[in-house]
Amino acid sequence: MNKRTEATLKLEQVLHQALSGLPPRRAPSTLESRVANELARRAQLPWWSASFANWPVGARVMFVLVCAVLVAATILGGVSAYLGDRSFDEVSAVLLSWAHPFLTVVSSAGGLLALLVHVIPPLWLYGILGVGTFLYVTLFGLGAAAYRTLYLRPSSAGDDL
Repeated sequence: MNKRTEATLKLEQVLHQALSGLPPRRAPSTLESRVANELARRAQLPWWSASFANWPVGARVMFVLVCAVLVAATILGGVSAYLGDRSFDEVSAVLLSWAHPFLTVVSSAGGLLALLVHVIPPLWLYGILGVGTFLYVTLFGLGAAAYRTLYLRPSSAGDDL
């Protein structure tokens, strides 16, 4: 963590007292009208020029469906262009021949995992799970500490580069 020296704390107190004694600053006189004009301009924009989250629900659903249909058509078009004028039996045989190595690896990995679960004592499995959980939490703790150290530290006058 960041250890603050006594001089830094005293400087913070002096600055806080000096700045809290100042009156609040007024915004420029034209700012209010400019903000109101910008809000009115944005309110008049059509819905499709806004972000996707602001679209009507029906338009969002329709957009997702159209995208899904286009992706499916693209994939099917590519597969049909590759396979040509083959029958359904030939196409399914080709697809299964492509998937067979992957399914073999998945089946072998599942068998190995089942064998290991039966061979390794349950206490060891719980220990491995506990250590993994500890390491996972430690990763996020170190990430938060690094973020605080790098981005949330108080800046001093000598830090301006």
